[in-house]
Amino acid sequence: MSQHSSESVLLVDGMALLFRGYYATSSSGYIMRTDHGVPINGVYGFLKYLLDAIGTFKPTHVVCCWDMGSKTFRTEKFEAYKANRGPAPEELIPQFDLVKEVTASFNIPNVGVPGYEADDCIGTLARFYSPHTKVQILTGDHDMLQLVDENTEVIIMKKGQSNYMVYTLETLMEEKSLTPAQIIDLKGLTGDTADNYPGVKGIGEKTATKLLNEYVNIAGILENLAALPKGVRAKIEAELDMLHLSLDLATIRLDAPVACALEDCMWAMDREKVISKFDEIAYKGLIRLIG
Repeated sequence: MSQHSSESVLLVDGMALLFRGYYATSSSGYIMRTDHGVPINGVYGFLKYLLDAIGTFKPTHVVCCWDMGSKTFRTEKFEAYKANRGPAPEELIPQFDLVKEVTASFNIPNVGVPGYEADDCIGTLARFYSPHTKVQILTGDHDMLQLVDENTEVIIMKKGQSNYMVYTLETLMEEKSLTPAQIIDLKGLTGDTADNYPGVKGIGEKTATKLLNEYVNIAGILENLAALPKGVRAKIEAELDMLHLSLDLATIRLDAPVACALEDCMWAMDREKVISKFDEIAYKGLIRLIG
């Protein structure tokens, strides 16, 4: 990885950490609550993961990106996009605003824009920062692997505390035999069950990877349809429209209307400000997270 300075910016997928924190701490059925009775376990888990990553990767700058509602340009293109997801747990709903307040108390900017997903905000900021600064993206979402470049790493949170897989161009090729751009083509072919778009029915990751290794991208595959095995060709020809739609849905936008200057996201925790917020929330367990 080329590095233009000793600075690095950590782009955080806020919802990924919040949901992971909520489910990790509520799996037994116990919900932590503040002295005011407000559920706090999602925020607690979020902070635990965030501070662990900051301690592990030691960024000089941190930004947290958020989804801003379920309606985006993707749901306009494909009504079933993410429609398989049920409503958020009732105890998590009051934590959506609270977690942003807590994030702000650490002087970490909260970034999000209606109509776009956090992925698009992260992609846009990564492309803005990466020519000048090392970028690390913290998420649990493998879609983000398409954003890896010579100055951008994607840190996938795995099960358990302090368990990360860091993807660079080299490790991505080693593990998946694909380039970042081919991650988009892979999703176009296989779809995404978590996001509820189908890709080409009957084509799984193994077949898709083999096709991409041979023909580079979807355009190359379509140019060589006649050379494909009859069954694979028939599946693709039957799903051409969905193939192109899935490819579009899988593509993280790099031009979302968001901006955050590096000087506005320097990691510098003001301990008194954070403690003041924790006092306001009235949950003593939070203090332990900052030592």
